[in-house]
Amino acid sequence: MNPLVIVFAVAGGVWGVVSDRIATRWPAHDEAELPGGLPVGWRTVVNGAIGAIALGALPGRFDDPAQLALFGAWFAALTLLLATDLDQRLLPDLITLPLVVVAIVAALSGVDPLVHDAFGIPGAIAIAIVIPLGMWLISIPFGVDAVGVGDLKLLVSVGLLEGLVRTITGIVVGTFVGGVVIGGLMLARRVTRHTYVPYGPFLIVGAFWGVLVRFG
Repeated sequence: MNPLVIVFAVAGGVWGVVSDRIATRWPAHDEAELPGGLPVGWRTVVNGAIGAIALGALPGRFDDPAQLALFGAWFAALTLLLATDLDQRLLPDLITLPLVVVAIVAALSGVDPLVHDAFGIPGAIAIAIVIPLGMWLISIPFGVDAVGVGDLKLLVSVGLLEGLVRTITGIVVGTFVGGVVIGGLMLARRVTRHTYVPYGPFLIVGAFWGVLVRFG
C-alpha cells in the first residue's frame, strides 16, 4: 500500500474531527459550544469518517505533487464546509468564495487536469453558471429558503474545478446519496417531510466523487 494513503487517511480523519469541533464555535452563533466542550456525537463520526475516506483516496488518484496538494487542500476545505453545514446549516462565504478563485487559478494555470476533458474550460465555465442559476430559478416558487445560497456558491467552484461531466456526475451521486439517507431517516422516523435537512453535505459527497471517479 502507498504510505501516502495511510498518511492522508489519518490526516483526513483527524481533520474531520477537528472540523466538527471548529463548526461548534465558528462562525459565531447563539448555540456555540460552551467551555468544556460537547460530547462526541454522530456529526463527529461522520466528519471523521468522510474526511478519512476522501483524503485517503487522493494518493491513489493523483501522482503529481502539485495536483495532490491542490486537491488535498480542496478536500480539506470541503470537509470543513461539511462540518459547518451539518452543525449550523451554513456554508460560510469565507470558504466558498475563495474556492471559486482557487478553482479559476488552478484551471488557467494547468494544475487542474479535470477541466481538460472534451468540453474543456468553456464547459467548466458553462456548468458553473448553468447549474447554480438553474437551481436558483427553480427554487423561486418555493420561497427564499428553498435552496441555500451557500450551496449555489459551492457549486460554482465545483463546476470550475471539476468540469462539465464530473460536476454533473457528482450532483447525480450526491442526489442519490441524499435520497437514500433522507429516506432512511424518514423510515426511522428521525425526520419528516417538513424537517429541514441541509443539502450541502450531499453536494460535498458528490464533489468528492466527481474528483475521485475515473472515466475510461
